[in-house]
Amino acid sequence: MAITDKIYVKNHRQLSSQLETSFPKGAFSGATLDILFQGEGLSNLDEATQERVLDFAEDFLDCDCQSNPYCGHPEEKFISYLLDLRAQGMGPEAIVDVMSDDYLVYAYPGDILSFLDDGIRTLEAAEQLADVDGQTEQADRIRGRRKDLSG
Repeated sequence: MAITDKIYVKNHRQLSSQLETSFPKGAFSGATLDILFQGEGLSNLDEATQERVLDFAEDFLDCDCQSNPYCGHPEEKFISYLLDLRAQGMGPEAIVDVMSDDYLVYAYPGDILSFLDDGIRTLEAAEQLADVDGQTEQADRIRGRRKDLSG
């Protein structure tokens, strides 16, 4: 299961009430994207919530693909956002706090930790493959990324 499947809308019940409709808790669920980020739904939200929803849309849903927001680019951008937060030295709990403050979405710190650990394991494997294949520059580049991710 991808980490973006484990990103949830904060204050889900409150937002459902303001919008007078139900939608899934998953922030990247198709129905959630439709209700929160398209149409008139946004105008029913309070001003502070509108700002954060708009920030989320600008940062992750801004794509020229015809199938936007279902093209996969929003998820890729969000994963890059998580990796950037980790590269800044944040741990899983701090990452959750920042994403909650920035975009009104949350995840469980354990899910973030698992995502980061999986990333480190993948980079370790890629690094070893590059070493075996004699691609020293590539292995060094991957090693640097792995060290950034592991903190």
